[in-house]
Amino acid sequence: MSDIHKGPGLASAAPLAPPIPGVRGTLSRSIALMKPVTWFAPAWAFLCGAVASGALSWNPEPLGRLALGILMAGPILCGLSQVVNDYCDRDVDAINEPHRLIPSGQVSLRHVYILTVILTWVGASLALVLGSQVAHFVGLGLICALAYSLKPFRAKRNGWIGNALVAISYEGLAWMAGHVAFAPLTGQSVAIALLYSFGAHGIMTVNDFKSIKGDTQMGIRSIPVQYGKVTAARMVVTIMGVAQIGVIVLLLRWGHPIAAGVVFLLLAAQSIPNVRFIRDPEHNEVFFNATAIMLYVWGMLAAAIGLAA
Repeated sequence: MSDIHKGPGLASAAPLAPPIPGVRGTLSRSIALMKPVTWFAPAWAFLCGAVASGALSWNPEPLGRLALGILMAGPILCGLSQVVNDYCDRDVDAINEPHRLIPSGQVSLRHVYILTVILTWVGASLALVLGSQVAHFVGLGLICALAYSLKPFRAKRNGWIGNALVAISYEGLAWMAGHVAFAPLTGQSVAIALLYSFGAHGIMTVNDFKSIKGDTQMGIRSIPVQYGKVTAARMVVTIMGVAQIGVIVLLLRWGHPIAAGVVFLLLAAQSIPNVRFIRDPEHNEVFFNATAIMLYVWGMLAAAIGLAA
């Protein structure tokens, strides 16, 4: 859902790889269309929600439920959102990025339709196995995915709205689904999930710096397009920082000083990559993802453990 396609002609000269025939080729192209690199965020959030429930243990039954939930949140539902996004972008991609799977003809529309039906059926089935409340959160996530990509909504055209839908889906809804899969949802868990969703809005903006020129030409009003590189980079680190400060304050208020201390140390460690990112966001995106954002997601798990204590 966060994979916004941008940049007229930037990759039009990329050579097409010869298609792999048979079932293996179909499976390979299906997985590529589902973009495995995007699966981590919702899968991790589901794990954190499960931990925050306090009902997760090393017994086979809860571990099996956890595995099903991670499969549902990551490969299945996140993968589904990526397929929908690529389908909705197929006409634009045919002009701007003709090497992509759908416009290049490597994946037919029939393939897309069948894959969408399969992923929707599997995702809904897993959600129902995990419980009706999980299914409700899955339904909300699917609505966000459709609103992000489909006309007339196309929320991806505005950085504030589109990134908010992605952030709440990948972090908040996935966290809450993970919690209710094991125990009744608590106000504390909801508050932490929403704070990390708020911080994830900044994370989603990081993906937009490499495509400022293309976004401007395509009329996509990403945060960097609206405010410029430096201001947008400052907004990214500020939003992420405010969210984590909020988590620290709540954890201290609820009597979880160790968890609050761990989140504080992880936040403090982000100061160096934050400064480097603000200086040159376009060329430090990979470094920022590998450092500041990784520290951020480890803080999510620390907070979840604190809630479970």
